Amino acid sequence: MRHYRWGVPALVAAAAYGAVIVVAAAVATARGDIGVLWRLTLFSEADVDATVRDLLADVTAVWPNVLVLLAAGGLWGWALWQGLRGPVAGRPPVTDRGVLRLRVAFYAAAGSWLVCAVAPAWPWWAVVIDSLVMSAVVVLFHPVLRRAVGFPGLALAAGLLTNTSVAAVEVFDVLGWREARRVADMPDISALASLIWTALVFLTQWRDGRWRRATVWYGIASLVVPVALLPLAVPLEIAGISGDVYGCAITATNALTVIWLARSAHEVTDPPVPSGRPVLPPARASG
Repeated sequence: MRHYRWGVPALVAAAAYGAVIVVAAAVATARGDIGVLWRLTLFSEADVDATVRDLLADVTAVWPNVLVLLAAGGLWGWALWQGLRGPVAGRPPVTDRGVLRLRVAFYAAAGSWLVCAVAPAWPWWAVVIDSLVMSAVVVLFHPVLRRAVGFPGLALAAGLLTNTSVAAVEVFDVLGWREARRVADMPDISALASLIWTALVFLTQWRDGRWRRATVWYGIASLVVPVALLPLAVPLEIAGISGDVYGCAITATNALTVIWLARSAHEVTDPPVPSGRPVLPPARASG
């Protein structure tokens, strides 16, 4: 059985959150008011979001709707445990500064995604900071990726394009530079670049040996599960689950990204384990 560095506090925090949402679910069905459970599991504040306020007015606190929100909360509770538990206890300290910086960047990215879930409406400067954090992950992960896959330049360019374009759009929008904002705003290209970088990162983690297979599968699930859940909306609505509740609850799958980032940080200092895959030698300097 593995023991984690902060396993006990993490378990207490996750269990406390789970107990709170279970009590909120019972109260919701007893009082016919789903608002508190909604806020605790989907983190939307009805007082400032007119759309959410209208949804809460229309959604009934029947058990099918409550169960969907409980499932969303359960996923966030699992993310809380996975993120706060830390790495495996007893591992020797790592002195490689590049690895330690990558770990910090992964943790910062996981925290940023968690804050995004709790506070969906971000000011422009927060979006820029988040983009810079993810850009740091891209740059610091590059040496690891370069040793495992054959497209390091493509991965670096794709990752930086994705994040810098988001930051540029926010900055140009604040400055009122409309033409520059129009050039920087390229969602289709950014989405493709993000997919390329993410796929190469998953391949690197799979081959590198220090990341567990479960970590990679969490990352893959963060891309696949939200898309796979969409077709279920109609049959579930027929079964009595509100389409509004289900559609909003799908956003809880962002917890899978938090888990992947946090586990990537936990395991980045683990000793590499041979994976049976060829590892490419470091690229030689030209000249």
